[in-house]
Amino acid sequence: MFAELALILLIVVIGSTLQRVSGMGLGLVAGPVLAVTMGPVEGILVVNILAFLNAAATTASVREYVDWKKFSIISSVLIIGAVPGALLVREVSPSLLQALVGALLLLALAVTTFGQKYIPPATGTAPALVAGIAGGFMNTLAGIAGPAITVYAQASRWAQQSFAATLQPIFMVAGAISFGIKILLGAGSLSETNWLVWPVGIVGMALGLWLGIRLSKKVSRPRARTLALLLATAGGVTALVRGLSGLV
Repeated sequence: MFAELALILLIVVIGSTLQRVSGMGLGLVAGPVLAVTMGPVEGILVVNILAFLNAAATTASVREYVDWKKFSIISSVLIIGAVPGALLVREVSPSLLQALVGALLLLALAVTTFGQKYIPPATGTAPALVAGIAGGFMNTLAGIAGPAITVYAQASRWAQQSFAATLQPIFMVAGAISFGIKILLGAGSLSETNWLVWPVGIVGMALGLWLGIRLSKKVSRPRARTLALLLATAGGVTALVRGLSGLV
């Protein structure tokens, strides 16, 4: 158990640091890792809670750059995607769910990394609503709302500073909805989760936020985002392989 707690501390510190610098990172980095170490249901539930807490702390430091209009549009439909995501979590086997977490993460990363030049320009409210629904589904299933909203940000030419800041309150709402809907629909439980996960996670977030504030002055957002994507890719591959091996 000590090794698992140490891993949680390390991954939360890294994810929180990258999120403060680039706008996202905790869900991307911690999601696949905790899905492998704690299981795809319990691990993502923990990520949902940690992502909520981390985004709340980060929002406080970047609130002046938040686009509250876009936040309200995207957040208003997160639950529409969260409901089918929770039903899928409830019905499929743990191995298949773990494989789905890895595959969904890798697909999302591929679209945001290599598909940017193929994404047509987006205007109006409809694309933002689609991004919110997709983000709610992905966050509930895999703890990653960021990639879906990143696609919209790229298509709408959303300024990076405003986008990175606005992601934080969106992550707050997404984390709360994803956790709540899964508990409500009986798609998961934290009744057997070691209570030490929470103080370890909170300490990791505090350290990550502290480091992120300092590194944000020295490390560029693109570089931090690249590192987050590389770590997320490694985690996604691991989750996919572990899930598929459990199905064989």
